[in-house]
Amino acid sequence: MPSTQTFDFDPQAASPGPQPPTLAEATRVWARIGMLSFGGPAGQIALMHRELVEQRRWIGEERFLHALNYCMLLPGPEAQQLATYVGWLMHRTVGGLIAGLLFVLPGALVMLGLSVVYALHGDAPLVKALFFGVKAAVLAVVVEALIRVGRRALKNRVMVAISVLAFIAIFAFRLPFPLIILAAGLFGWIGARRSPGLFAGGGGHAAQGAPVTGIVDAMFARGELAHAEPSRGRALKVLSVWLPLWLAPVAALWAAFGSGSVWSEISTFFASMAVVTFGGAYAVLSYVAQAAVESFGWLRPGEMADGLGLAETTPGPLIMVTQFVGFLAAFREPGALSPIVAGTLGALLTTWVTFAPSFLWIFVGGPYVEALRAHRPLGGALSAITAAVVGVIANLAVWFAVHTLFRETARPFAFGPDLPVLTSLDWRAGLLAGAAMVAMLRFKVGMLPTLAACAAAGLVLTWR
Repeated sequence: MPSTQTFDFDPQAASPGPQPPTLAEATRVWARIGMLSFGGPAGQIALMHRELVEQRRWIGEERFLHALNYCMLLPGPEAQQLATYVGWLMHRTVGGLIAGLLFVLPGALVMLGLSVVYALHGDAPLVKALFFGVKAAVLAVVVEALIRVGRRALKNRVMVAISVLAFIAIFAFRLPFPLIILAAGLFGWIGARRSPGLFAGGGGHAAQGAPVTGIVDAMFARGELAHAEPSRGRALKVLSVWLPLWLAPVAALWAAFGSGSVWSEISTFFASMAVVTFGGAYAVLSYVAQAAVESFGWLRPGEMADGLGLAETTPGPLIMVTQFVGFLAAFREPGALSPIVAGTLGALLTTWVTFAPSFLWIFVGGPYVEALRAHRPLGGALSAITAAVVGVIANLAVWFAVHTLFRETARPFAFGPDLPVLTSLDWRAGLLAGAAMVAMLRFKVGMLPTLAACAAAGLVLTWR
């Protein structure tokens, strides 16, 4: 591992000052971060802060936090986008590509291997017993995420009302997630212009004490980051390259197979999800779970919880669970291909259309980051979207609870949600879910130890 750099400097000094790491050194660090990025966005961002700000001083505290706030405005995994942004600042496009790809690649490879094992042996008694406990722990993880996001987002009664309306819209009326996000963002944009105090964006990321400065800050002061200056021509060039790269597979599959094939369905659905994944993976997973199970029939109800459990135990963004969905969708409709080959191609297709736009957002929008800092209507839109996300995550928690704690569900009305058959309650699942919630919420036990303990307990309770 490269030696830790601890130095002080004046960004305005005339001397050359500290130089950025070489691309090879940066690549080693990005690979290390990618392999250690467990624990969801909070843990991943904390890891990058320790590695990039505190230990190596590659980027200063204020610029790191401002970049994080920008990434939180974007659809997609903010931790991966933050890595891409820092890599792009130091080493231009190639640096951003290396940082972003290495953040995703370890988890993608592990998830692909786990998906193969699950598809081939998921019905084995041992595997089913292990996943019985994992599902219960996943329910606790989602509830913990709901509480964490809710505390940050629901700052007043208006935000609470937006959250409740979002929950009703997706749970009771089954409105599409993108429509809910669009409505919340429009409401927040208008509201911030009329009542700024009610829609003020949350700070939440302010640092304590004197800010730490870094190599990138010195490079900005010396005028060495010309690629970070706004340029309409450069933005158009990036769009002309990355839009076709992202959407070409979607267009090609539609042309080759039409609208009814699993390939066109996977590419179109997950490409559309990539532009509305505001608020983190937990928000969009509610819609993905319902669409994958009920609209497309790719998965059975309990399998989405299994996939989320797998994603929680792998490094990288939690949205990697979409790769699991794409694998099973293609595995079960392989056409002329073998199931494993089809599943692998489905997983790779899903991963590409999910993550490719994250590079587009950074390479196009990075130079305009400073212009967003004081944009009040945009902050209001983000606050309203974040509040709506709380309601959507609540729907995800209810959805998982219904399909984890009860063996049977029913839809009593022609239009509405699936409701549990109360007599089908599985006391073992309830016991494990309750224990997992106590462990995580009361005793602050980590996610990975909780998942492991519940998997072992599920084995004991259900293995015959």
